[in-house]
Amino acid sequence: MNIETMTVTEIWKLLEEKTKNNPDAVKEMGTYTYGFKLSGDEAGEYTLDFKGDDVVIEPSLVKETDCTLELSDKNFKKLVNGNLNATSAFMMGKIKVKGNIGLALKLEKLLKTLF
Repeated sequence: MNIETMTVTEIWKLLEEKTKNNPDAVKEMGTYTYGFKLSGDEAGEYTLDFKGDDVVIEPSLVKETDCTLELSDKNFKKLVNGNLNATSAFMMGKIKVKGNIGLALKLEKLLKTLF
C-alpha cells in the first residue's frame, strides 16, 4: 500500500482503522489532542484526539490542542508513510508546530509503529 498515492480522507480512515487494531500502541500516547492544518490540493483541518485506549478523528480543528502541525498535504502523506523525519522537516520549515514539540515526535513514533 502506497500512502502517498492515497487521498487524505483515505489516510485518515486507514489511520483510524489501524489505531483501533493497535490499542496498546494507542494507550502509550496518553490523552493528548493533535490538530492538523493541511495546505495544498487536499487542504483541510483535522483533529486527532487520543483518549486513553480510544482515538477520535474529526474533519475539523478544535480550538484547544496540545500540539498542532501545519504542513502540506504531500508532507502529511510522507510523514504518515515514514518518509519524512519530523525533526528535519521542522528545522527546514516543512512542518510548523504549535504547542508541545515533544508530542509531534511521539506521534511520529506511533505512525512508524502503525505503518
